[in-house]
Amino acid sequence: MPVAIELRELTKRFGTFVALDSLSLSVQRGEIFGLLGPNGSGKTTTVNILSGLSRPSAGSATVLGYDITRDTRAVRASLGAVPQETALYEELTAWTNMVFHADLYNVVGHDRNSRILKLLDLVQLTDRRDSRVSTFSGGMKRRLALARALLHDPQLLYLDEPTLGVDVQSRRALWDYILGLKQQGKTVLLTTNYLEEANTLCDRLAILDHGKLVALDTATALKQRYGDMVIDLELDPVPSQSLLGDLRALPGVSEVVLSDGHVHLTTTGQRSVTGDIITLVAKQSTVRSISQREPNLDEIFLHLTGTALRD
Repeated sequence: MPVAIELRELTKRFGTFVALDSLSLSVQRGEIFGLLGPNGSGKTTTVNILSGLSRPSAGSATVLGYDITRDTRAVRASLGAVPQETALYEELTAWTNMVFHADLYNVVGHDRNSRILKLLDLVQLTDRRDSRVSTFSGGMKRRLALARALLHDPQLLYLDEPTLGVDVQSRRALWDYILGLKQQGKTVLLTTNYLEEANTLCDRLAILDHGKLVALDTATALKQRYGDMVIDLELDPVPSQSLLGDLRALPGVSEVVLSDGHVHLTTTGQRSVTGDIITLVAKQSTVRSISQREPNLDEIFLHLTGTALRD
């Protein structure tokens, strides 16, 4: 499959600080690829280099076959971006914002107006085309920013926290638009800290920490590396160290953590061990509450790196 992005030993230093440390990975064309990690992990530095906004200290990278240092103009022309700060002109209308962007990318004539109309319809803002952006909700602004990024028909889109701060309805609509881009053969590189978003959108995920790649796989495979299920128990009295040791010894239990009086157990494998757990704890404690869930992104990241995802 053709490669959209190729990073080879990409390194970025700011003085003595290493923001990216020999990062190597590839993104396939037509793939939705997620970059995950806490603040300072290297996500923004990576995207800035790929966008031509920063030069690497060492290593190399190509975007759609263009070298990021030799063919910066071609890279920028092929890229559409929706940054975390949407950077729209608040006092201008939605239509004028789109026209301004079209002029920057040399989308002119009849094609310009037809594309603007098509994209405003795509993001369901046609009826607000003549409204000032300052009157838009957060979700409407994100949708307009997405339409603007698509205006020059880029083959690669960079989306930085695409649904940050938007309501649930707008988030679902944005997810549909992004999945639709994949169906059109577009490549999408996005940063997100939401497991549900990563599960819904991303074909693969890369987890960065302190500029290093610590995991690269599908969301499903990453969760399985941590565990298939997390069981949370509230017991009375608080379990003894002996009981915790017995729980850790159960087949299918990979981790047992006592925190704030609650026991968190991570289980692996196809066989349910919930019954075995309840039978064991019932000999010494009363179960006040029990819940089962998939591991969340914070737990996965903590398990892989020893660092909380959100900081």
